Amino acid sequence: MVMDSMTPPHRAEARLSHPRLQTAATTFFANAGSPPVAWTIFDGLTSYPDALAMMEARVALIDKGEAPETVYLVEHPPLYTAGTSARAEDLVEASRFPVFEAGRGGEYTYHGPGQRVAYVLLDLKRRRQDIRAFVSALEAWIIATLGEFHIVGERRESRVGVWVQRPERSPAADGSSAEDKIAAIGIRVRKWVTFHGISLNVDPDLSHFDGIVPCGIRDHGVTSLTDLGFLVAMPEVDILLRRNFEAIFGPTVLSNEG
Repeated sequence: MVMDSMTPPHRAEARLSHPRLQTAATTFFANAGSPPVAWTIFDGLTSYPDALAMMEARVALIDKGEAPETVYLVEHPPLYTAGTSARAEDLVEASRFPVFEAGRGGEYTYHGPGQRVAYVLLDLKRRRQDIRAFVSALEAWIIATLGEFHIVGERRESRVGVWVQRPERSPAADGSSAEDKIAAIGIRVRKWVTFHGISLNVDPDLSHFDGIVPCGIRDHGVTSLTDLGFLVAMPEVDILLRRNFEAIFGPTVLSNEG
């Protein structure tokens, strides 16, 4: 099954407080006795076709019980990916970077150096067979990680992903506060095993987003930790991502696969 990441579930809350999460609403632990999630960090830039092949192979093994649940942390060379809801008119500069069909939910997304992509391969049969709750948990993970920098990440009822308000800028045309997207979410689920995942803008070239309408949203921009004034090395972000992942999804163990 494919979940369109631009059609979010209903949520009662707009944000999560830091330093800790609203535990009952956001944790997504595996059943007791399940092995820890393999946490794998890849050096350098990973090609998108290689990442897709890697996910496909691991998802098949997870489904058969022959591999542990896994998180792959990668950076990609500059590229655009098209989700299952991508519209041709949202690809503004088709020749700027390679464009790949992703098979995940959502629309067009940019990936590139300085952006941490986390591919989250979990077996929902061991957790909860609830895709909406899974997406909510991914959002909670990003919000908690941003909270480590005292950045208030927020959910939006009509827009999947994580957003930050920009009060220093002029309001939007409708009078609402200016805000930018700092993290995107796009997933696919097969036989209740998830793949694809999240992308967090650490220090990418934000001008590279100009070649698409990111996630089909025209009235808001994109931002990054650097753009918000936080100069953070990727290894530090990875440490915080892992710590907050474990608070929501449970234990991990470092893998040398990367």
